[in-house]
Amino acid sequence: MADYDFDVLVIGSGPGGYVAAIRAAQLGLKTACAESRATLGGTCLNVGCIPSKALLHASELFSEAQTGALAKLGVKIEGLSLDLETMHGQRKDAVKQLTGGVEYLFKKNKIEWLKGHATFTGADTVTVGDRSVRAKNIIVATGSSVTPLPGVAIDQERIVDSTGALELPEVPSHLVVIGGGVIGLELGSVWRRVGAKVTVVEYLDQILPGMDGEVRKEANKIFKKQGLEFKLGTKVTKAERNGDSVTLTVEPAAGGAAETIEASHVLVAIGRRANTEGLDLDKAGLALNARGQIETDHDFATSVPGIWAIGDVIPGPMLAHKAEDEGIAVAENIAGLTGIVNHDVIPSVVYTSPEIAGVGLTEEQAKERGAVKVGKFPMLANSRAKTNHEPDGFVKVIADAASDRVLGVWAIASVAGTMIAQAAQAMELGASSEDIAYTCHAHPTHSEAMKEAAMAVLGKPIHI
Repeated sequence: MADYDFDVLVIGSGPGGYVAAIRAAQLGLKTACAESRATLGGTCLNVGCIPSKALLHASELFSEAQTGALAKLGVKIEGLSLDLETMHGQRKDAVKQLTGGVEYLFKKNKIEWLKGHATFTGADTVTVGDRSVRAKNIIVATGSSVTPLPGVAIDQERIVDSTGALELPEVPSHLVVIGGGVIGLELGSVWRRVGAKVTVVEYLDQILPGMDGEVRKEANKIFKKQGLEFKLGTKVTKAERNGDSVTLTVEPAAGGAAETIEASHVLVAIGRRANTEGLDLDKAGLALNARGQIETDHDFATSVPGIWAIGDVIPGPMLAHKAEDEGIAVAENIAGLTGIVNHDVIPSVVYTSPEIAGVGLTEEQAKERGAVKVGKFPMLANSRAKTNHEPDGFVKVIADAASDRVLGVWAIASVAGTMIAQAAQAMELGASSEDIAYTCHAHPTHSEAMKEAAMAVLGKPIHI
């Protein structure tokens, strides 16, 4: 039989795929990466995490000026206006720089980019374009795509998915967001801040499914204060476009009379599904689970020797940083090292304003497992949040009642996404709430709220 063309072939160049390829190359393995997009980086860099954050940041600055928040600080702006074309331009520039950066890293690490869609023709062979490639190890890292909603046809003009919502050439007069999860709330916030009326329709009785219950309720209050409207416990059954408007038919999730909502634009954000179609996995001997995902063991090996899988195509949260860590781990496992990802400590962040972040168990989940102690500290009492006029939110630490080991941390704060890293590291090291409470935190910083929440677990916060 012919020799292998590569030691490692990665299918997909998203956060999981490109990281796996780089780490494999660093470990001395001859590596290639198949990618059908014109640019590397997958959904995250091209049409997901990165461009959405560019718009979120720009819209936050516009809102601070437009609402008079800056004027209260003595920063007065005359003749304020929105230049949406420039706002989109800086988004595109950020994407171009970062996708170009991945291409540079591929060249630096001598990774061959196989341009085209990869399909399996055997357990160790794939076709990319008109080329057949054989690899000793193949990593499936094809990511995920938007879950469609029956009765709502996306046209990327008036009815859009998350990709289309990044490209709207005008501010919607009324944007209806179907789905009260992370993506819907982030993109809904962008367009609300620059002038759109935004209505969020969520099937469940509360937004942000999967997050801590207290966090979900507080976030709902904050977003309402910011002008977002919510129709909870409501399902969308149909969307009809009529020229420049869309008529949505909705009804109570529990059953009841239908009603209609008129909108200028609709964003469908009900979740994502694994990209496993079109890979011809059956020709490699791989079967999917009931959710259309690839099952792996703890080392990210599939049931077929030599085929591995990471990221959104396997069970677990569909998060870029989870995929990145799995990319490093799988490459190290292929190289004979020990690559491990602790899936109990994967932080999640909602990049709204304020940000919402959590890691570990929710209070509800923790209580199902046994007795807990909970400490909470409001950002209103944090000196840095006070000086920055950022009073909304809190930090919450959940610890085991007997051992004091931290089980989960949740935060709503302007920089919660950055703050949560401390909690994740503490939990990775098996820290107790006392460990956090007696670690010196710089003053004045938002992170002091983490220390105070940990002190509250012990029943002795200082500033409340």
